[in-house]
Amino acid sequence: MSTVTDPQHRPWRGVLVATALPLRDDLSVDHDRYAEHCAWLVANGCDGVVPNGSLGEYQVLTPEERAKVVETAVATVGGSRVMPGVAAYGSAEARRWAERARDAGCASVMLLPPNAYRADDRSVLAHYAEVAKAGLPIVAYNNPIDTKVDLVPELLAKLHREGYIRAVKEFSGDVRRAYRLAELAPDLDLLVGADDVLLELAVAGAKGWVAGYPNALPRASVELYRAAAAGDLDTALPLYRALHPLLRWDSKVEFVQAIKLSMDIVGRHGGPCRPPRVPLLPDQEAAVRAATEKAVAAGLA
Repeated sequence: MSTVTDPQHRPWRGVLVATALPLRDDLSVDHDRYAEHCAWLVANGCDGVVPNGSLGEYQVLTPEERAKVVETAVATVGGSRVMPGVAAYGSAEARRWAERARDAGCASVMLLPPNAYRADDRSVLAHYAEVAKAGLPIVAYNNPIDTKVDLVPELLAKLHREGYIRAVKEFSGDVRRAYRLAELAPDLDLLVGADDVLLELAVAGAKGWVAGYPNALPRASVELYRAAAAGDLDTALPLYRALHPLLRWDSKVEFVQAIKLSMDIVGRHGGPCRPPRVPLLPDQEAAVRAATEKAVAAGLA
């Protein structure tokens, strides 16, 4: 099945949850539980899901597991709500993942720059050009902390001008870039990429949020995003302050473990992670547990 995307339709807008992946005790993927999780997120107000992002531990999945995760999400919530991560070391492989996403019925994909080495601008442009041949709208993912490749506003504007990308998940944490990007590429959608700068980027005009903590707290997170995007600071600011002790974990090395622990605490299935991720240290676990329990007590779960 091929997806024809209306240029006016922007399925990457709104709250798209970078889904955590439920693993059994033997670390096998629980696809049934993943389907239930996707359905639960949408039922609680989220606009869609992003399988095979870093939060979904895509780097440690087999190709078969990775493909089935996408197929499971599409079968559960519909392709227009599914924006898989298609990152790979090589452009050809990333393009193949984008083609598989297209054929599964997805409406867009999310793509990191080349990250096997510190790619220069020409390599970045060639990478996005290759993956764009799959025919699906691409949301670039700027994560210079982990990839060592920084998609600065000038480079993003060029990628957009060439027709390779339609939006960017911005994870640099530098909220000043939102204004520069709006000047250089006004039709390029900015998506919040780090939970702990949500309010700042929403106020700056972000059109969506590729989100982590809604895995555990979807309703409060969606309420926060909608209020922030609408400029309703009376609602958004107290909520942001209440959630920030959790949201900041999205920008820490242990973000997958932290979010999965919060899921366990609120009665979802977070469960274990695959190596090389290791369990949280006792003080980290205590901090996440205390912040999550405080959010639950405040009625935010």
